[in-house]
Amino acid sequence: MHIKTHKKIDQSLSGTPLELSEGKAVVKLKTDERMVADEKGLIHGGFIFSLADYAAMLAVNEETVVLAKAEVKFIKPVKLGDEILAMAEVKETEGKKRKVYVEVKRQDEVVFSGEFLCVVPERHVLD
Repeated sequence: MHIKTHKKIDQSLSGTPLELSEGKAVVKLKTDERMVADEKGLIHGGFIFSLADYAAMLAVNEETVVLAKAEVKFIKPVKLGDEILAMAEVKETEGKKRKVYVEVKRQDEVVFSGEFLCVVPERHVLD
């Protein structure tokens, strides 16, 4: 499937798509020094959220899709060098709205989960 949205995103910071199908996306992020929040190597949660958000956008895969709301849980810490995988799936469609569930794992361990409310406006939000 062809990527229709968020084409200019920096995949080194938000993840690299591995799989893309109707209503689903899998995106991988290899953490690096730019994402570190402290001297112990803790990865800032904003990068984990960015990965999950990008996976949600790709699961919807409409050119104009934007995030309207997110309810998320940071379950386990992520550290420098961890490779994490976001799996996103559209669970509900109602008009322009899409509810997308995202789970982020480090190997078999869930580190983050959330429900993202995405909206697909008729035109770009900046138009």
